[in-house]
Amino acid sequence: MRITPLRNLLAAALLAGAAFAVPAAAVAQAVPPPAPQPGDGPEDAALKKLFHDSDEASLRRNPIQGIFRGDLRYAAHLGNYLTDAYYAAEQKAAEDDLAGLKRIDRAKLTHVDQIAYDVFENQTEIALRGFAPDILTPQKLRPLDHFFGFQTFYPDFASGQGAAPFKTLADYENNLTRNREYAEILDRAIGLFRQGEKANIVQPKLVVRNMIEQFDNLINQGVEGSVFYAPVKKFPDAIPAADQARLRAAYAAQIRDVLIPAHKRMRDFLANEYLAHARDSVGLSAMPGGAKLYSYLIEENTTLPLKAEDVHQLGLNEVARIRAEMEAQKNKVGFKGTLADFFTFMRTDKQFQPTSAEQLREGYEAIGRRVDARVREQFSLIPKTPLEIRPVPAYKEKTEAGGSYNPGTPDGSRPGIFYYNTYDLPSRYMWEMETLYLHEAVPGHHFQISIAQENAALPAFMRFGGNTAYAEGWGLYAESLWHDLGMETDPWQRMGGLNDEMLRAMRLVVDTGIHAKGWTRDQSIQYMLDNSPMARTDATAEVERYIAIPGQALAYKIGQLTISRLKASAKTALGDRFDPRAFHAQVLDTGALPMPVLEQKIDAWVKAGGR
Repeated sequence: MRITPLRNLLAAALLAGAAFAVPAAAVAQAVPPPAPQPGDGPEDAALKKLFHDSDEASLRRNPIQGIFRGDLRYAAHLGNYLTDAYYAAEQKAAEDDLAGLKRIDRAKLTHVDQIAYDVFENQTEIALRGFAPDILTPQKLRPLDHFFGFQTFYPDFASGQGAAPFKTLADYENNLTRNREYAEILDRAIGLFRQGEKANIVQPKLVVRNMIEQFDNLINQGVEGSVFYAPVKKFPDAIPAADQARLRAAYAAQIRDVLIPAHKRMRDFLANEYLAHARDSVGLSAMPGGAKLYSYLIEENTTLPLKAEDVHQLGLNEVARIRAEMEAQKNKVGFKGTLADFFTFMRTDKQFQPTSAEQLREGYEAIGRRVDARVREQFSLIPKTPLEIRPVPAYKEKTEAGGSYNPGTPDGSRPGIFYYNTYDLPSRYMWEMETLYLHEAVPGHHFQISIAQENAALPAFMRFGGNTAYAEGWGLYAESLWHDLGMETDPWQRMGGLNDEMLRAMRLVVDTGIHAKGWTRDQSIQYMLDNSPMARTDATAEVERYIAIPGQALAYKIGQLTISRLKASAKTALGDRFDPRAFHAQVLDTGALPMPVLEQKIDAWVKAGGR
């Protein structure tokens, strides 16, 4: 997986496993090169070696990637993030990879390896453009935000319930080293923020305030209540009692003397210095170089060279279409009043509000059983990785989405996890549960990520890497399978499905509105409330997410529209020969393809008669 600016690393980390369950057995070795396949020639072998060598080098530069994958060879370190040396090394690696790729004759590759060639080329070229000074600088001078900052995922990563394993004495010692490096990263972030102050390249005030609250939450945990202390509250039997006592003392001392002070330094810097320099505006276009950066981020996130104005208009068209379907659904349930009245009813009527977190858990578990009973009608590829259902950890639930997914390990020893949010419980409407499960769990991200990871014939960058347009486009597409999977038979759950589709359509309007058209935070929140029954809590979190990570939210609808268009085209071309299980296998079995590469693959499959 190609990693460019730190923001991309954190996006990948959060997508690929910000809060993994602890593996039963860690894989302390490299992923081997893909095995030769029938028909492979010398060019295929050279390509696979290039992929493997690139991945190995990337893991050395980014040790945390390996830990997420269960590869512990470099687990003693976190990485030298937020340094000029890091960015220079990543840029050179991209340049070298492209040079190596050009030495391979694509025409002599097998069909599957031609796809791999195209994916690698597309991803690396886009990533390399991200190192242009006018693109990299406005990103690295805003090194943290409240959505993709290190403080949003690393505490859970190191908690004993995250990706970092705690099975051996070495695991505990390695974590102490990584924790120290995490504190150093936070201090480096302060230095970059100060450079940004001088260049007037700063975060919006609301992002800063959200970060201050996050650091306050971490500080207020104290020592033994800290998420960082959790690993030493329970030890594996294999660790001797003397070592357990020593480690408890070492962890307590590190939290008291290193981590809490680092969090306080960042918190105080943000509150007492940086906040005064931060922007009142929220869009990138109000920041020096922001308009050009946003144009790049659109392509980076969608894998398509789209214009902000065109995306905005597409969103407006989709919002109008979905509103018409919502009107029809309102009439179907016999509601008397306007669509706005209907939205208010759905937000406020107590029949839709869970009374306990346990009710949500039981509801999601029941939905999972219903989906599992029908899923083989649509899918021939079923992952072996198990799925667990858990609530979002309390320390970050306020700024987290309503649901999320974190993958397991390729061998299935660590489960995938569907997280549901219980913060502000009355706003976690039960009518949204089925569509949320389809997106985040089955057949959404759990299938999409696990099937790719489990395919050992793919190079590592295709097994473990990806792009947002494909990943989130698939998640939204998975929601559209509600009818085929026997879901949303209840009219309120169907309205929930329309609400989630509306959310992704509104993202096209609001993200571009904020970053290209000067929309304010409050204007954006109101637009979302006017066009959906979502709660103000969710609308606020959504808008503040778009402000923090521009362009990412565009990928969902763009990816889904692409997959849906390819399916419709295939059904038309193949007629009775069209099999949804075969189509879904084609979309899923080579990992997260850029949209242009996915379209080429499906077109070739159709020309071959859907076989």
